[in-house]
Amino acid sequence: MKLIVRWLLLAAALLMVAYLYSGVAVTSFVSAMIAALVLGLFNTLLRPILILLTLPATLLTLGLFLFVINAAMFYLAARVLDGFSVTGFGAALIGSLIYSACGMVIDAAMERIFPTPG
Repeated sequence: MKLIVRWLLLAAALLMVAYLYSGVAVTSFVSAMIAALVLGLFNTLLRPILILLTLPATLLTLGLFLFVINAAMFYLAARVLDGFSVTGFGAALIGSLIYSACGMVIDAAMERIFPTPG
């Protein structure tokens, strides 16, 4: 239940990003749900590999290169999906920052709604 609620909230957050920032466009809530799912899969499967491959750049920039990796995941998801688009890499960077901030708020709210036992 917690996973489904989080997924729906992240899809709503993606719609909010599209509403707040004109560089990101989402055509419908169904497209937002699919985009949130694809973003989650990319962040789970590809992001750790990219972090490992770009570790020297990440260390050299004191972790700021992680923003570029997040933007790359956002941009890649927009390139693969039809109902989700960004105007460029800069828009993907700003959109991923807003989406990440929304994700942190959602995770904090989910912890309060569904507390972990123990």
